[in-house]
Amino acid sequence: MKKLAFAFCLTLSGLAKDVAQAQAQSGKLHIPDIPGYRTLKCDFHMHTVFSDGHVWPTFRVHEAVRDGLDVIAITEHIDYEGFPDEIRKDYNKSYQLAQEAARGKDLLVISGVEISPRVPPYHHNALFVSDANALPADYMKSGKKEFVMKEDMTRAELMAPFLAAQKQEAFVFYNHPGWGWWDGKDTTLFTPFHQELLDRGILKGVEVANSGNYNVIAHRLAMEHGLTMISNSDEHYDVFPRYRDGHRPMTLVFAEEKTAEGVRKALLERRTAAFFDNYLVARQQEAEALFKASVHASLEKQQRKKEPRLLVKLYNESDIPFRVSVKSEYDLEGHPLGQVTLNPRDTAELVLRAVWETPRETLLEIEVTNILVSPEEALKTRFVLRSED
Repeated sequence: MKKLAFAFCLTLSGLAKDVAQAQAQSGKLHIPDIPGYRTLKCDFHMHTVFSDGHVWPTFRVHEAVRDGLDVIAITEHIDYEGFPDEIRKDYNKSYQLAQEAARGKDLLVISGVEISPRVPPYHHNALFVSDANALPADYMKSGKKEFVMKEDMTRAELMAPFLAAQKQEAFVFYNHPGWGWWDGKDTTLFTPFHQELLDRGILKGVEVANSGNYNVIAHRLAMEHGLTMISNSDEHYDVFPRYRDGHRPMTLVFAEEKTAEGVRKALLERRTAAFFDNYLVARQQEAEALFKASVHASLEKQQRKKEPRLLVKLYNESDIPFRVSVKSEYDLEGHPLGQVTLNPRDTAELVLRAVWETPRETLLEIEVTNILVSPEEALKTRFVLRSED
């Protein structure tokens, strides 16, 4: 009987875990707006059977709605057909099918493609294209069930799809710099070709995270060259199994409105944060605004026996856990090195001691170790707290 009861408890525990995992995927993460802008959850890099993916475009819409995304782009390779005998070549079709499937749903679908030679300038996505089929891939010898580039390809052939994307006023970003299967003859990830794309005003962003993996080199490129920071799933199969215990990677876009033009403007003005594996990568302004929109602080005077003390409450209204290190002019009780985790939708209480002259206000200096504002620096911010009594 005891073994049966134990097995039953394990079963309940397993069910509870399964429910928690399902909620993580279908709970539609709450990430607050920041002052002046809406926070949009976006994935700008996915594939379907219309290139080298293994799902139908409508399935991508189903996933995005389930996961609470606001915006997606399906970005088929313009130089590869996974099922040429079954599916007619049309790089606009997956966007059209997804857009139709999203009708009546609170999901914005924008058009996009992937330009993917395996020599410089390597892989890039182009968003907001008006005709994906107009982007040439003449550097290819064969792209039907195989990827074979021409031996005598020219620089003009490699540049051609980027010029066509620019003509369509596309937003172009550099995908996953540094993948190991690239041409080993050129180990420079920001090549003269990339510099030309930047100088021509074509290259505007870079994936600092792809498939949940942080790319420190890409982060440095973003900071050095003023590129918009992007995070995407780059999913080819069902997105759920890989992220069943957490959340899918996404780009947080801080837009004035939830429209294609609003997203485009925000991307051009670099108002983004890369969100993956409970890390955020953003520039100082957006990082601090999002943290301050998520975490609310209050101060309360207390007396424990004859000892005056201060009770600080930090409420995290978001679904992002924040790992922080807190410093105060007073002693922080029970938290070595001031280390605290601010769990989602929960309140952390901090007791400040050695408060012999009770102040009207106090300063908390906070370092948020899972928000990166540069490859070497976490977000630093502060709260000035005033007691209500």
